Parts: sequence; C-alpha cells; structure tokens
Amino acid sequence: MTTLQLPSLRAGAISDTAPYRAGTDGYRRVMIAIFAAGMSTFVLLYDVQALLPELRTTYDVSATHATLALSLTTAALAVTLLVAGPLSEVVGRTRLIHVALWSSAAVALATAVAPTWEVLLGLRVLQGVTVAGLPAVATAYLREELHPSAQGRAFGLYIGGTALGGMAGRLVTAPVADAVGWRWGLAAAAGVALVAAALVAWLLPASRGFVPRARGAGSVLGGARAAVGDRGLVALYVLGACGIGAHVAVLNALGFRLSAAPYGLSVGAISLVYLVYALGTVSSTVSGRVADRIGRRATIPAGCALALGGVLLTLAGSLPLLVAGVAVMTVGFFCIHGLASGWVTARAHLAGVSTGQAAAFYSFSYYVGSSVFGNLGSAAWSHRGWGAVVVLASTLLLTACAMVAVLRRTPALDARVA
Repeated sequence: MTTLQLPSLRAGAISDTAPYRAGTDGYRRVMIAIFAAGMSTFVLLYDVQALLPELRTTYDVSATHATLALSLTTAALAVTLLVAGPLSEVVGRTRLIHVALWSSAAVALATAVAPTWEVLLGLRVLQGVTVAGLPAVATAYLREELHPSAQGRAFGLYIGGTALGGMAGRLVTAPVADAVGWRWGLAAAAGVALVAAALVAWLLPASRGFVPRARGAGSVLGGARAAVGDRGLVALYVLGACGIGAHVAVLNALGFRLSAAPYGLSVGAISLVYLVYALGTVSSTVSGRVADRIGRRATIPAGCALALGGVLLTLAGSLPLLVAGVAVMTVGFFCIHGLASGWVTARAHLAGVSTGQAAAFYSFSYYVGSSVFGNLGSAAWSHRGWGAVVVLASTLLLTACAMVAVLRRTPALDARVA
C-alpha cells in the first residue's frame, strides 16, 4: 500500500504535468490543502452559530438579532463572491486562496476582542468579505488541476472538508465558551484558521491548468451573461440556495429550541449535536464516488429525499429522534451540495462559460440562501415555533426537488459529466 510522505509534498517536489490523477503525490497534496482550506473557511463562518444563545444573553438582543452575527457574514460573503470569481480569472486561483486564508484568520482574531455588539457585527461582515476567496475558486481550481476521472471524488472531499469545518466551528467554540467565555471560543476558532493557512501555504501547488482571461468590464459582463444564460446552471444555483437555506434555517433555530424547555441544554451540550456534521463529510465523499460511476443526475435525487425526510423527522419531541432527523438532513444536504457545486464548473466548462464566474454565481446563490433563509428560520422559531421552521425548510427542499426535475429534463452537454 502506498503511504503518504509529507516531506515529498513540499512545493516544487512535483514535476509531472497537469492534470493530477488520483493516487499521485500531486493529487494528495492538492486534496490535503483544499480539505484544510475548506475546513478553515467553514470554521470561521459558523463559529458563532453554537454561541447564538450566549450572544443573545450577553447583548440583550432578540433571537433574530443574535442571528445577524451569522447571516451578515454569509450575506457579505455572497456579495464579495461576485467580485472574487471574476478577479480570480485575472490574478489566478492560488494567490486568491492564500490571501483569503491569512486575512480571514486575522479578522477572526480581531472578532474575539470586539468591544461592542456593533463592532462585532462589523467585523463579522468583514469576515464574510475575507473568506470569499476560497469558495469563489476552489471548484474551478480542482477542475483545472485534476484529471476528469478524479474530479467527482475531489469535489466531494472538498465539500467534506467544509462539513468538518462546520462541525469544528461549533465544537471548538462551544466547549471553550462554556469553560472560559465566548471570546476565547472565537479565539480558538481563529487559531484553527491560522494553522490551516500555514498548511495550505506549504502544500498547495501553484496553478498549472489556469489560463488568464481578458481584463475589462466587457469581458466580465459577457461572462456573467453566459453564466446566467444556461438553464442547467441556473437550476443548479437555485438548488444550492434552497439546500443550504433549509439546512441553516433548521440549525440556526435548533440552538434556541434545545436551550429552551423541555430540553434546557447548555451551549456545550448543544454543540455535541453538531457531531452529525461528520456524516456530511462521509456523505459528500461517497456521493462523489457514486456520481463518478453512475452520474450526478442519477445520484442527486437521493440527497433531496434524505434531506426532506430528515427535516420532517425533527418534528418528533424525543431528543434522540430530533438528533436523528438532523443527522439524516445533514447527510442529504451534503450529498446535494457536493454534487451541485462540482456540476456547476463541469457544465460551465463544457458550455464555454467562465468556470470562475459560474462558481461565483453558485456560491453567491448558496450564501444568499444561507443568509436570508437562515435568518427566516430564527424568525419562524420566534413567532410560530418549530412547526414553522419545518414548514420553511420543507418548502425550500421541495423547491430543490423541482430543480432536480428541471435538471433531468435539461439536455446534457456530456453524458458522463453534465
């Protein structure tokens, strides 16, 4: 069995030509770095989610206002992606990734010492801006650097890293917050991000398949029109927005539900529920491998069905059944997101559309869905209880199912890919 020798993975140690095939040193180096980068991004995005009840109490704000600490970050990220995607077509993928990781870690450190609620929210907005460099280019980078036979599993592994980051963001901050306060919890998340940035700086190979595109507003606008002119791509954008919207709506409201009667759980205990994110890592990786064999069109409906079934299961009053519902929803969601995000760049490439801009539109839709519907989830909980949260999430997932139907009727540009 081949073992991974990290010293051989340092920059400059790989001399074979792109694209990297699965099993090579270059492929392993790319995947370790992208996995770490995805994990870091989601640690910083969601490190406040488990702390929302604490923030509500500390600053004496409503549940809806407390959720702004997360939704403003994802909203800022969404807007910045529209700039970061086209920018990457000029300056390159790896340069933007490195800038994003180091700057977002620095902002995270500042967030931990924010003196007021207003300053905290301002820094969370800046956090969204700084992390945008990775999701804007990650899937485009993987498509350019890896052999097509390895792309499905690579996209899945990248999304698996984001799932692990989402879990770590809650599990790192909540126990530390229980022990020494929420500020130290945020500082711990920043420490994780600094380690990831250093690892990526050491391992990530420079782009070799990247070809710069023409500068100028005309080129950018032309690419944008093409990215929204393909019916299949638009369906994928909506699919991503609805999938993450349902997922975050449930998770944002979950902390408030579990901290209230009859559960009355502490922040640390609530954070343990997010261990189900480990299943998302497995789900995205496995579904990517399955899609490499039977295609995304045949695989993605299963993710939609699982996510919807999981949301409905959360209606149970029993804590074990509630957690089981969150787990099933997570498995389904990461199957949807892992396949859809890779599908976007594959289809864009075949359609002659800028993969960077198509990836940026997908990510923009994804994070708008997270921000808007995530905040609506907390509002639904505050005004109508858990039943309203389930109605919101189920409606979004039924819309996602409709997009899957649209995709199945959309002619494929390549039967094996998109």
